Amino acid sequence: MRIPILERLTAGDVLVADGATGTMLQSAGLPTGQPGEAWILERPEEIIKLHQAYLKAGSQLILTSTFGGTRPRLKAAGLDAQVDQINRRAAELARQAAGDDVYVGGDIGPTGELMPPLGKLTYEHAVEVFAEQARGLAAGGVDCIYIETMGDLNEAKAAVEGAKQACDLPVFCTFSFDTHGRTGMGVSPAQAAQAMAEMGVDAVGANCGHAPEEVLDFLPQMRERAPDAFLIAKPNAGIPRMVKRQVVYDAEPERMAELALAFVRLGACIVGACCGSSPKHIAAIATALHD
Repeated sequence: MRIPILERLTAGDVLVADGATGTMLQSAGLPTGQPGEAWILERPEEIIKLHQAYLKAGSQLILTSTFGGTRPRLKAAGLDAQVDQINRRAAELARQAAGDDVYVGGDIGPTGELMPPLGKLTYEHAVEVFAEQARGLAAGGVDCIYIETMGDLNEAKAAVEGAKQACDLPVFCTFSFDTHGRTGMGVSPAQAAQAMAEMGVDAVGANCGHAPEEVLDFLPQMRERAPDAFLIAKPNAGIPRMVKRQVVYDAEPERMAELALAFVRLGACIVGACCGSSPKHIAAIATALHD
């Protein structure tokens, strides 16, 4: 029987999260341009293999492969009629892989649409979209709703509200800061953390972004504005650059492990990696944090 995830974090435990999903699925044969969510129903064995690779590396919190699992994202691939089925099944697959000891976060990413004044996605509709996804994830057995890579503060608020409408699970939310220490929509770490704290989010942090070293600056800002929230650090494996038409990330596993220790010293209690990472990065992080 798993101890509830918030109890583990309250006790002072540091949980190792997982790493990149999309690039791992592509390396397993996912065609370019096809969303990973398609494989949840078509090739579930590949989704389980992905989770198992991170579990073997030492992940104690794995995320469902549903970053693009909202109705607007799935509509682009003609999968919008299967929103509930895809999210529920993804949660079931992650839970099957995780067993009884590892936590599963129901992964929710941005809708890919813009909110006013730049776009037409209303706050009310966004709440409905996120609630729909969260319901499927909760029904599949996740331990928490894990909102990530947010850039628009209103969209993040809508995701949190939708998650809270859909279920009573803990809600985590991380932002991607990649433009001079702000999100693409100009949100600072302090602003993000304060807004999430005011909405009762249980854990807040930074993921994806630019150079992983920048998270060292973001965490103290977030701690100051959200002193009661747990902190999450899940950055990219270095700065992406083009090498022979391929995107390459330059942070080796050993460097990510060094940074993981620094993140924990700054108060992070959930640490993993994002784009460009692999089970090797997570294994190095797990070894550094738990040896």
